[in-house]
Amino acid sequence: MDKTYNPQDIEQRWYKHWESQGYFQPSGTGDPYCIMIPPPNVTGTLHMGHAFQDTIMDSLIRYHRMKGDNTLWQPGTDHAGISTQMVVERQLNAEGKTRHDLGRDKFVERVWDWKEESGGEITQQLRRLGASPDWSRERFTMDDGLSDSVGNVFEQLFDEGLIYRGKRLVNWDTVLHTALSDIEVLNEEENGHMWHFRYPLADEQGNATDEHLIVATTRPETMLGDSGVAVHPDDERYQHLIGKFIKLPLVGRLIPIVGDDYADPEKGTGCVKITPAHDFNDYEVGARHNLEVINIFDDSAKMNDTVPEAYIGMDRFDARKKIVTDLDALGLLDVVKDHKLMVPRGDRSGTVIEPYMTDQWYVKVAPLAGPAIEAVESGRIKFVPDNYKNMYFSWMTDVQDWCISRQIWWGHRIPAWFDDSGKVYVGKDEAAVREKYSLGSELALRQDTDVLDTWFSSALWPFSTLGWPNKTEALQTWYPTNVLVTGFDIIFFWVARMIMFGLKFMDGEVPFKEVYMHGLVRDAEGQKMSKSKGNVIDPLDVIEGITLDDLLEKRTKNLMQDHTRDSIAKATLKQFPDGIPAFGTDALRFSFAALASTGRDIRFDLQRIEGYRNFCNKLWNGARYVMMQTEDKDIGLDNPNRELSQADRWIVSRLQKTSAEVAEHFEKYRFDLAAKALYEFTWHEYCDWYLELSKPVLFADDVSDSAKHGTRYTLVTVFESILRLLHPIMPYITEEIWQDIKPLLAITDDTIMLQSYPVADNSLDDAEAESGMTWAQDFIVGIRKIRSEMDIKPGKVLPILIANWTEQDQALYASCTREILSLAKIEPVKWLTSDETAPESATALVGDMQILIPLAGLIDKDAEIKRLNREIEKINTSLQGVLGRLNNPAFTDKAPENVVAQVQKQADEQQAALDQLQQQLVKIEAM
Repeated sequence: MDKTYNPQDIEQRWYKHWESQGYFQPSGTGDPYCIMIPPPNVTGTLHMGHAFQDTIMDSLIRYHRMKGDNTLWQPGTDHAGISTQMVVERQLNAEGKTRHDLGRDKFVERVWDWKEESGGEITQQLRRLGASPDWSRERFTMDDGLSDSVGNVFEQLFDEGLIYRGKRLVNWDTVLHTALSDIEVLNEEENGHMWHFRYPLADEQGNATDEHLIVATTRPETMLGDSGVAVHPDDERYQHLIGKFIKLPLVGRLIPIVGDDYADPEKGTGCVKITPAHDFNDYEVGARHNLEVINIFDDSAKMNDTVPEAYIGMDRFDARKKIVTDLDALGLLDVVKDHKLMVPRGDRSGTVIEPYMTDQWYVKVAPLAGPAIEAVESGRIKFVPDNYKNMYFSWMTDVQDWCISRQIWWGHRIPAWFDDSGKVYVGKDEAAVREKYSLGSELALRQDTDVLDTWFSSALWPFSTLGWPNKTEALQTWYPTNVLVTGFDIIFFWVARMIMFGLKFMDGEVPFKEVYMHGLVRDAEGQKMSKSKGNVIDPLDVIEGITLDDLLEKRTKNLMQDHTRDSIAKATLKQFPDGIPAFGTDALRFSFAALASTGRDIRFDLQRIEGYRNFCNKLWNGARYVMMQTEDKDIGLDNPNRELSQADRWIVSRLQKTSAEVAEHFEKYRFDLAAKALYEFTWHEYCDWYLELSKPVLFADDVSDSAKHGTRYTLVTVFESILRLLHPIMPYITEEIWQDIKPLLAITDDTIMLQSYPVADNSLDDAEAESGMTWAQDFIVGIRKIRSEMDIKPGKVLPILIANWTEQDQALYASCTREILSLAKIEPVKWLTSDETAPESATALVGDMQILIPLAGLIDKDAEIKRLNREIEKINTSLQGVLGRLNNPAFTDKAPENVVAQVQKQADEQQAALDQLQQQLVKIEAM
């Protein structure tokens, strides 16, 4: 083995080998186990959320593969309608063209060409992460088979009356000219204004009077589409006005005053303008009172011909300015106030989203929601953590019909045709439509130009990828799948819709049995990662490393504003003054597992990953020790009479408990606890303790060959089990080391990934060995603590007196005398009788037994007092500085809570160290 662990030397090599040998394909003979990858956008690149989520899935897949299950991780990508179309449109714009210059067919061909050339970047990045799906089954949501599934579902739902076409409000992107789903709309707080206008009351002849109501709005331009004013029916100020009319300024239209609970008497003036065509809440109010729905915009948010002539053709924001000016000139502007408001913007175009009345296709969700609710209520689908089912129920019990049409060209074109009268016909193609509806060839038909919402095809993912509507062997084997691993933010957009469609089209069978909901990956301060904040960390940069200059270039690229570039550059320099070192894939994956506490957001801190990079080094160095002690030596593989020491029996017993614990945590999705158990056993019990405990046996001349065989055999077999336990989370380093270990155990198999996962053997539990080694460890740690406190050199052999002992203590000492003498570096102990008085000694306790180290001659009293005083002064100076920060309100009131907590922890640790040093000083001065 190489002296140092270098992940870059091994990772790519092993991945190519695994994939080329087909090891990711299902091969187990056990129960079917299947996970569907949440299909990333074909335009996407790997980010921390992907890396975290895919590490969890891959760990589960590798674990079940090693258990012998018939394991399938189904990969694939999503066509990502809007974002993919935008990529290609930008390319055309750079050439001085638009998609309209090419026409629909040529444009779609251009998108397919781009997809084939560069659309698989994220799948290559997933390979870099060590993900092991069956790439031979990779699917794309616009593959022929999946497209056929989409058409079949659309046609069946339409024929059953569950898909219909209607005119309703949608989120409208005025730049892309398409409807958007809620998840594609970013609502962020921005600075704006609240305008208060006087709306004149109308008399019986419909003329404006001097009386008025004051209404407030953040969108003055929409007042041209007002069709009512709402007041609360119990508001005594306005009850007498309900049923009367307003003379709408600038327009001259009479609009009614209605009583509705939507108006809040405690908010503003208690009067609310109602614009049903341009506000979702107003639309509901308008429907309750039969108010007119007046659309004042075209699809670019310019004023259409329903508004007064002075405003026709104006952009909505230009119209806003003119309307405010005109109302002010009429004396109808009451006041303008600064106001913070949530502004909806398209996540790709960045434009302000307009609620807009258009003809769209909808799915009636209520009939599908009932069975989907029952599936969770009955426990056929379980959420992990369980509380997420409440979020699911809150969505599903107040569900609205789903707008499934998009006004773009890239995607599944809606399989609907219209005749000249507007009648709709649905089928997989025009020929099928004519046959289905018995239409003559003379009837002119035109296909709908819209495409389906990307979430529509994604909702079919668990069964369309397995070959539905054909009853394929794959579908019969792996449906329903076992667990869906996803984020809570798409419970409704994806999870619920998969459940609804799965139950509908798979004969009432759920698409998955469990849903593991993970949190978001945030930065070390708990902030959401975003490009605008400059705190995004690319997982590949963590794996491969990146220089500061390259990181700065990457984070500030394409930023238009100088102040944004400067702030991000400063933040980056502060966070990563030396860039990001190469930590390797295994350290990143283990970090994710260790942080994966169910349902909670995780704070990604490079200090944590540095610790797990050290863990990789520890494992590597442990392997080198094992190899040095066993390679070309007889490990007693064929010796049934191997003699096991108490330490051998202890580590074997601890291995059984760790194996059982890790398996339980995997089954319960507690990856954090599994990682903790693996870390503690590998680092502390095996590497820190057992490797040291093996030396007195292996390095001594007076130990029998049978005993050495026992220790060598235990060294190798336990370490090989550790590698298998760690493999699902840390695939690369475990494979590399296992290849060196396997010849020692006469293993001829090619890869660790197809080895069996360790199963606890209760017959190897050894309570006696465990209690004996716990006693010995306490004994050794007690002596090491005294050495540290007294600044006694580690190699100095110490005299030891034992007081207040029992016969059991003597027996335990006898069972591991060799190990204690070697590891603690002590002389054979002297057991004091009850009438013997011990000299001035440093003391450690093992239960009630006292370990005494006589101090006379061990230390220079005066020198030790000087040393302790220097340390006390140094820590006290630092502590006063820390306490000064904590006692300063300017710090405690303004600093982030986690920063204050870190400083408080620092103070507590320094105070504890100071107390210990002062106690030690008192003890030394008393000598």
